Amino acid sequence: MTLLFPCFGGYMANHSLVLADANLDLVGQPLVIGQEFPDVETCRRALKDIAIAMHFDLRIVKSDRSRFIAKCSKEGCPWRVHVAKCPGVPTFTIRTLHAEHTCEGVQNLHHQQASVGWVARSVEARIRDNPQYKPREILQDIRDQHGVAVSYMQAWRGKERSMAALHGTFEEGYRLLPAYCEQIRKTNPGSIASVVATGQENCFQRLFVSFRASIYGFINACRPLLDLDRAHLKGKYLGTLLCAAAVDADDALFPLAIAVVDTESDENWMWFLSELRKLLGVNTDNMPRLTILSERGQGMVEAVETHFPSAFHGFCLRYVSENFRDTFKNTKLVNIFWNAVYALTAVEFESKISEMIEISQDVILWFQRYPPQLWAVAYFEGVRYGHFTLGVTELLYNWALECHELPIVQMMEHIRQQMTSWFDDRRDMGMRWTSILVPSAEKRVLEAIADAHCYQVLRANEVEFEIVSTERTNIVDIRSRVCSCRRWQLYGLPCAHAAAALISCGHNAHLFAEPCFTVQSYRVTYSQMINPIPDKSQWREQGEGAEGGGAKVDIVIRPPRTRRPPGRPKKKVLRVENLKRPKRIVQCGRCHMLGHSQKKCTMPI
Repeated sequence: MTLLFPCFGGYMANHSLVLADANLDLVGQPLVIGQEFPDVETCRRALKDIAIAMHFDLRIVKSDRSRFIAKCSKEGCPWRVHVAKCPGVPTFTIRTLHAEHTCEGVQNLHHQQASVGWVARSVEARIRDNPQYKPREILQDIRDQHGVAVSYMQAWRGKERSMAALHGTFEEGYRLLPAYCEQIRKTNPGSIASVVATGQENCFQRLFVSFRASIYGFINACRPLLDLDRAHLKGKYLGTLLCAAAVDADDALFPLAIAVVDTESDENWMWFLSELRKLLGVNTDNMPRLTILSERGQGMVEAVETHFPSAFHGFCLRYVSENFRDTFKNTKLVNIFWNAVYALTAVEFESKISEMIEISQDVILWFQRYPPQLWAVAYFEGVRYGHFTLGVTELLYNWALECHELPIVQMMEHIRQQMTSWFDDRRDMGMRWTSILVPSAEKRVLEAIADAHCYQVLRANEVEFEIVSTERTNIVDIRSRVCSCRRWQLYGLPCAHAAAALISCGHNAHLFAEPCFTVQSYRVTYSQMINPIPDKSQWREQGEGAEGGGAKVDIVIRPPRTRRPPGRPKKKVLRVENLKRPKRIVQCGRCHMLGHSQKKCTMPI
């Protein structure tokens, strides 16, 4: 007996595919009398899968605890199967089977058995590997692989159901937070993990996590520099991801503390900086004087001033530069601005400011809103070691993008696993290095040594040197590690003038870099491990660790009141500029205007 059905691409008007046997199960074995299934649900799913694969409609005649009877939905077609429960055991077996079809099967791409549950089962393996699997991709893949058309809503609901089966629901994620915090503290002693609920209904408000490995690495080996930023979450209950991140010896980002809050607010920033202050205060006797970079929103500024009153709090240069560019929209002005940003001395800076004022007087008002003391290399009092932008912005954006469809516990686990991978990889890499300094610092010191050969060195005393060049003369003090050009102090690595002085008296310039740039410091940074956390099936759903409002051990945390509005969310493209050097200005050789070359000039000759 043959069965005719449409091909995957559409209805077959003049052609049909001949099946030798329409009664193959999903692994290619024929249905036979006596075949067993673990339970009635497995039997029902298997027969539905067969009906979809062989393109015929299945009609369920009877389905209860003891039997399952189904037949082909086409009138007159004899195909029929009767499955009954075996006595004394939970299995079901095929008792009766009429295996032949006399109908032509489903003649279009729509199939009654292709339910949301079937879609969820079909895509579960793919979603496990790729949570970003999109509904449009799902419906296209199902059409290509099964020859069945499902709607966008079916694909979306199928994915939601599959995600809930794999990762749990969003609501379950909030309920598991106290137990998750308890597991962090238990498996990673010395780590900080706390959750705060609010209101009579115990709605989620705040989560704070900092691993002992990160705390140890920052306090003992990282430079005293922190990035502060946030990213808005786009999941079912929205929220905001906050992060304080340091920079390791090789200029890679080093997350210190992570928080999730119900909404970005001045109050939540105050709380986050308070937790950060307590974290550092508990783990060190001498609090380092920090340099903090951020977008300097009002809530951030007040929180830093309250909890880190001695810290130098500066602007992220990406934020300042984008504001300047969007305000003036003048290529030449923007390029002069970048030259001013990186000017090492006040004299150089003021010279560039004068050039900008000649082009636009509005620059004066802009500088009043964004004082140079908060961002310019020449005036900013904190030490940034050449780190001028928020690297954490892109990291948070990626985390928010990768995890927006995961419950909060799964999101935090994704972040923890990524951090664990970084620690392992960087620990191994650090052990392979044999130099004094990390590669990025080694490269800059070698460049300084190469440039040092063009200078004349005059020694004034044991520690002071006069470095003479055709452009200017600089004074170097190797004991204080100071050069009058200010590059040594600002970047923490010997400049070319310092290298010339050190070489002249037989010193190794690599030994005069700040300790935070050494391979030894890098190894200490990643010397501790972030330990794994057991599967959630082994947790107690209610654990200690919830705080706020007299929270008890048996607290049940519910989702926040904020929910994602209906409709497709707007996408914001993060612009990551190349901040290392200004773009080259093209100037026409004929009309002398900026923005085009002589070859493309439209002015008549």
